[in-house]
Amino acid sequence: MHGLSPFEQYLARLDRAADLLELSAAERNALQEPQQSVEEALEVELGNGETKHFPAYRIQFNNARGPFKGGIRFHPAADLNEVKALAAAMAIKCAVMDLPLGGAKGGVTIEPKEYPREDIHRIARAFARTMAPYIGVDNDIPAPDVYTNAEIMAVMLDEYEQFCGKSEPGAFTGKPLALGGSHGRDTATAQGGVFVLDAYATAKNLGSGALSVAIQGFGNAGYNAACLLAERGYTIVAVSDSKGGVYRKKGLDPREVYRWKHEGDSVMSMYCEGSVCDTKQLSDDGAKILSEKEILECECDILIPAALDGQITRENAERVRARAVLELANGPTSPEADRILKERGIDVIPDVLANAGGVTVSYFEWVQNRQQLYWSEHEVKARLKERMEEAFAKVYEVAGAKEITMRDAAFLLGVERILEAMRARGRI
Repeated sequence: MHGLSPFEQYLARLDRAADLLELSAAERNALQEPQQSVEEALEVELGNGETKHFPAYRIQFNNARGPFKGGIRFHPAADLNEVKALAAAMAIKCAVMDLPLGGAKGGVTIEPKEYPREDIHRIARAFARTMAPYIGVDNDIPAPDVYTNAEIMAVMLDEYEQFCGKSEPGAFTGKPLALGGSHGRDTATAQGGVFVLDAYATAKNLGSGALSVAIQGFGNAGYNAACLLAERGYTIVAVSDSKGGVYRKKGLDPREVYRWKHEGDSVMSMYCEGSVCDTKQLSDDGAKILSEKEILECECDILIPAALDGQITRENAERVRARAVLELANGPTSPEADRILKERGIDVIPDVLANAGGVTVSYFEWVQNRQQLYWSEHEVKARLKERMEEAFAKVYEVAGAKEITMRDAAFLLGVERILEAMRARGRI
């Protein structure tokens, strides 16, 4: 199983759920390929007068439960296979959360760091204009993903509304508040993960106050999760970014780490200037500098991969020393690693549950846009807590009853709900 592509990993997990549910061949086949794959080349005249073409994708995986839903990423590795895998995972995720939405994903193959802000806006407008026939409030609702944000969604919405000739704020989510965005959207992924972790700690009688946490990835999800968990009494013992990480057994203050990261260029700036580190200060603080990969193997109760996919693999799963893994990243654990962690008694709270706070608050935003009635941050948070706790309870119940992992339970639940809708429609 080693070396599977992202979509092959999805198919492996689908097969596992299909075996548990004893599905027919027709039922299996129904979730093996997307309903529609849109591939286009965006023609964009850049600010310097040059015209360039950028590969762009929108994969619409399944809409049996409602309109397609999923982010748009601007990334050099965005290709058909990756976007297809993410669209499939979104379909499962929305079903696990019992949202009336299907799964989709979009991408543009680009290194955004190489282009000025104005050109990124031009590319965003080209994407919205090109994909306009395929998206819409009742059809397919995009959102931000890797290297896109509220600003990009605002530009895309503006272009889309010019195309269709009317106001349609619900056609995109993850927007600025000024354009119908939702309170709580910027911290939703982290907040949802924290609610799930609290529920897991309660179910296992662990008590959050004594739990140590290591977080790989100190972007939006990782940083916000660190702050929220620290406020709840968890001890953040390690954090890392793409350049490296810091481990301190007595704990780290996430806001202090954030300040150092932004005054320097990494979380390691707390102790290091470039490659030169203050060994005395490290020793006095009982701290260690670790690589991004070493963070995954440090001693902690809860390990949170909050960066990229493919981090916990057959090669390092034997060295993971956490009691449980909370997947805030998409696809951080390979199927082979899943088996190793299960054999070692390490629980994995899967991405399709753990990081579903983002799409859940996107759903809330869509509902608010449809009603033109907006909720307070307190109301959004209360609704999110209820949704995350209900979803966790159901996944945990299925896992216990069938003696399977939480990932298998989540996939089983998601597949079952999607197929129920497909049967009701007479598609299978």
